[in-house]
Amino acid sequence: LTKAELLQQMNRLEESTATLDTIVMDLLVNPPDLHAHYERILACALAAGGHTDAARTHYERSRRIYSALSNVPGTMELSRCWDLATSQAAAPAPNAEDGPTRVGDAARARTILQRASALMLHAARPELLAAEIVDMLTETECVRGAAAIARDNGGQVHLLASSGEAPSATTPPSGIKRIAVGVDCDRTVELLLDPKPDVESAATLNAITILLATVHDRERARAEREERLTLWPIEDVQTDDGRAVVSGHMREVMTFARRIATTTVSVLITGESGTGKEIVARAIHSFSDRAEKPFIPFNCTAIPHEMLESQLFGHRRGSFTGADRDNPGLIRSAREGTLFLDEVGELGLDLQPKLLRFLESGEICPLGDPTPFTVDVRIVAATNSNLEQLVRDGRFREDLFYRLNVIRLRIAPLRERRDEIPGLVNYFVGRSAEEFRKGAVRLAEETMEYLLLYTWPGNVRQLHNELRRMVALAERDSVLTPGQLSDEILKAKPASERRVNGSEIVVPLHEKLVPTLSKIECEMVRAALREHKGKVDAAAKALGISRKGLYLKRQRLGL
Repeated sequence: LTKAELLQQMNRLEESTATLDTIVMDLLVNPPDLHAHYERILACALAAGGHTDAARTHYERSRRIYSALSNVPGTMELSRCWDLATSQAAAPAPNAEDGPTRVGDAARARTILQRASALMLHAARPELLAAEIVDMLTETECVRGAAAIARDNGGQVHLLASSGEAPSATTPPSGIKRIAVGVDCDRTVELLLDPKPDVESAATLNAITILLATVHDRERARAEREERLTLWPIEDVQTDDGRAVVSGHMREVMTFARRIATTTVSVLITGESGTGKEIVARAIHSFSDRAEKPFIPFNCTAIPHEMLESQLFGHRRGSFTGADRDNPGLIRSAREGTLFLDEVGELGLDLQPKLLRFLESGEICPLGDPTPFTVDVRIVAATNSNLEQLVRDGRFREDLFYRLNVIRLRIAPLRERRDEIPGLVNYFVGRSAEEFRKGAVRLAEETMEYLLLYTWPGNVRQLHNELRRMVALAERDSVLTPGQLSDEILKAKPASERRVNGSEIVVPLHEKLVPTLSKIECEMVRAALREHKGKVDAAAKALGISRKGLYLKRQRLGL
C-alpha cells in the first residue's frame, strides 16, 4: 500500500493501480485500517485525475472507517493527502457533455459494486457495517432519517453514524424500523430507520435487510470454519476419496508414511478393523512417485478362496472352465502403481508361495500362461490378525511374513487415541451435513462427551456410520443431542464421568494425559469467565495467569 501511494503521488497512476491489484485479497484477512488506507489511495488518485464525485465516495468511505476505529492519525493523514491531491487536481473529467445518462449509470453501477464489496469486507465489524449502511441509505433517499447506534451492557447508547432527521437513539418513536447488525466488543449494534412511506423505499429497505442477512450468513460460516480449525485442526490427506486425518497418533503415522513412501520396500500395516489401514495405504501411494499410477485395493476375504489366484495373477482364456476371456489380474492392473492387499493373513497356504515369488523377483505367471513375466508393482499389505501367531500355528509362511514385514506400521484402535475423536467428529459431521444438505448441523457439548467416553469397537468406521446416521435423520441447522445417539453409546457413559456439582469434575485416571488436561483447563477457564461475568482481567487473576496467558488458552481451547 505504501508503494502504491508513493507511485500515486508521483503521478504514475498505472503502476500504482497495478500495485493495488496485487494486494486486494489481503484486505480480506487484515485489519480494517488497511482497507481505509486502500480507499485513501483510490480517493487521491481519482481526485488528482479530476474525477471529483468518484473520489469523494472513496474519501468518505476511508473517513468512516478511520472514524469508527477512532484512528486519529489515519484521519489526519487522510485529510493531508486529500488536500494535496485536490490542490493538484487536473481539470474535471468529462461527464455530462459526453453521454450524461450512460456515464451517470456507469458511475452509479460502479458505486453499487464498491459498496457491496465494502459490506462483505466489514462483515466481522458490525460498527463499520452499520456506518456503511447508513451512508448507503442516505444516498438512496429511501429514509427520512437513519442512525447507527451501539448499546453496551450497562444500557448506555453510543451514536456511531446518522443522517437526515435521525431517530432518537434513546427513545425512538413509533414507526421507526429497527435492524440488528451484530455484537462488537460487548456492544449491540443496531440501525434505527425512519422509512419513507412509498413502495420503492420499502423495497429498498427490504433489499438492505436481505443483503445484511447474507453478510451475516457469510460471517457466521467463516467464524464456524475458523472455530473448527482452532478447536480441531484437520490435515487433509491427498487421496482420491477425500478422506482426512487429524492430529495425534494418526498424524505421526502419516508423517512416517510420507518418509517411507519414496522407498520401494514392502510395508505391513496392522490394526483392528475400521482403524483406517486403507487410508494409510492410500497416503503412502499418494506421497510416492507412483501417485499418478493406479492404486488398487483388494480384500483377500472378499471372494471365494478358489478364485483368489485368478484375481491376483490373472488367467488365459480356456485355462479353466468358465474362463471365456483373458483376465490380466490385479497385479498387472496395478502396473507401476500400488496394490493394497487387505487381510493378507487370510491367504491360503497354496497361494502364499506365488505371492512370495512375486515379492522376491517381481515375476508372475497367469493361469494357463507357460511363460512368467515381470511386473513393477509396489505391495502394501494389511491385516487385523496376529501374523506371528499364524506363523507359529503353521497357517502362514514364515518367509512370506518376513518379506512383508520389512516396514511395519501399527494403527492404534480409536479407544487408545481419544484425543482425535473431536476432530474426526467435526470432519464427519461437516461432510455428512454437506452430503445430506443439512446446513450448519453441529454437536451439543454433552453429545461430544458420550462420543469421547465410548470404546468404539468398530473404530473410525463405526464412528463415521454413527454420525452419518445422526445427521441424515436430523433437522436442518439443528444441534445433535445425546437423545439421537444409539442405545449402546448412551448406556456406555459411566456415572463417574458425570459432573459432581457446578464447581467440580471427575476425570478417569486411565485416560491419555494431554486430552484430560485440556478438558480440565477448558472447564476451569469457563468457570472463571462465568464467575466473573466475562471480565478477562478478573478471570485471569482468579486463575493465577496473565491476561495474555488467558487469551492464548482461550484461543487454543476454542473458547
